[in-house]
Amino acid sequence: MSSFEDRKKSFEKKFAHDQELQFKVSARRNKYLGEWVSQMLNFNPDQQKEYIQSVIKADFAEAGDQDVFRKIKDDLKEKNVSDEDLRKKMDELNEKAKTDFN
Repeated sequence: MSSFEDRKKSFEKKFAHDQELQFKVSARRNKYLGEWVSQMLNFNPDQQKEYIQSVIKADFAEAGDQDVFRKIKDDLKEKNVSDEDLRKKMDELNEKAKTDFN
């Protein structure tokens, strides 16, 4: 019975670690997205810092990436960035964020 409990605790620790890592990766990706959009919109450093925080906070609206996607899509509507290009950039920056934690 003890080995079963040990395995259970081990799986729970791994799950918690994986969830924490995913949260960190998402937050870092959102930071990179905020920097990217800020450059496109020619924000000054103060505006950029504020915008990055708004992108990170947007991710708490709902589960998944759709909330961040909608925010950035709306903010870039005058730049004519396609949904496909935005999704590619999100994927690219997600991979970059993953490498930051490896």
